[in-house]
Amino acid sequence: MKRRKFIEHVSWTGLGIVWVVGENGLLTACQGGQPATQTTSTTGPFSFVQISDTHIGFHKPANEHVTDTLQKAIAAINALPVQPAFVVHTGDISHLSKPAEFDQAKQLLSQLKAPLFTLPGEHDTIGDRGKAYEEAFSPKDVKEGMQVWDQGGVHFIAVTNVLDFGATGKGELGQAQLDLLTKDLAAQKTDTPIVVFSHIPLYDLYPKWGWATADSAKLLSQLSRFTSVTVLSGHIHQIVQHSEGNIRFHTASATAYPLPAPGNGEQPAPVTLPENHLLSVLGFRTVSVIAGKDTSVDQHSLG
Repeated sequence: MKRRKFIEHVSWTGLGIVWVVGENGLLTACQGGQPATQTTSTTGPFSFVQISDTHIGFHKPANEHVTDTLQKAIAAINALPVQPAFVVHTGDISHLSKPAEFDQAKQLLSQLKAPLFTLPGEHDTIGDRGKAYEEAFSPKDVKEGMQVWDQGGVHFIAVTNVLDFGATGKGELGQAQLDLLTKDLAAQKTDTPIVVFSHIPLYDLYPKWGWATADSAKLLSQLSRFTSVTVLSGHIHQIVQHSEGNIRFHTASATAYPLPAPGNGEQPAPVTLPENHLLSVLGFRTVSVIAGKDTSVDQHSLG
C-alpha cells in the first residue's frame, strides 16, 4: 500500500500506536507523517505501545477474524527493532465478557515480549461489573479501578470509567476513584509529565453516543495545573485529537473494526468494509526519537 494513501486513512489506523517519551519528558506522536520535535533534558527517551478494542468474541461482517488482526498486531509489536517499555490495552479486550473470550485474549496477549497493562472497557464488564475481567487480567495493586506507576520521570495513571456506563449513557469515574486521584495528584510536582489512560474519552467528544465521561471535569480541573498532560483513550475505534490548555487528548483505533465518525449516522455501529480494504486501514504507528534531532515516524499497514 502506498504511504500517501495509507496516511489518508490515518483516522482508522493505529492497531498499535507507539508513543515515545523524549528527553524533554514529553510524549510525542505524529499524525499524517509530520515529525514532531524535542528538546534536551536529563530524562532518557523510551517508548510504549497502546492497543485498544480488540473485541475478542466479535463475529460479524465488520471483521469475522478479530483474533487474526490482533495476532498481526502482536507479531508486529514483537518485531519492533527496539522493544517498548510496556504495552497498554485501553479496554474492550472482549466483546461480551465471556470467560472463554478472556481466556483467548489472554493467550494471545501473553505472546507480547513487553510487559502488559490493561484496563477494562464496557464490553469487559457486561453482567458482572468486571468480575471475569478482573480474574483474567486485573493486577493486585488496583484500587477503586485505578492503577498508578512511575517510569522514566513520567507519572502514569490508568482509570476505570465504564462500570456505570449502562446506567448513565456515559463513562463515569465515581467519587471513590476521584478521591484517590486527588490524593495521588496532590503528591506530584507541577512539572512532572502526567499520562492518563482511560477507555472512554475524558472529555465531551460526542456525548450523544456516550463518547464522554460524566464526571471528568472534576479530574481535568486537577490536571490543569500540570505542565504536560497526555490522555490516551479507546472506545471510539478511531483517532481523534483534542487539546484543552496543557492537556492533550488522543483516542486510538481498534484492532477489531472501525466505527463511524462522530455524528455520521444514528448510532456508532461497526463499519463494514471489503476485506482487502479493512486490512489496508488496520496497522500501527512507530515513533522513534534520535537525541537532538526530530522524531521519525513510520506507518505500517497490515494490508
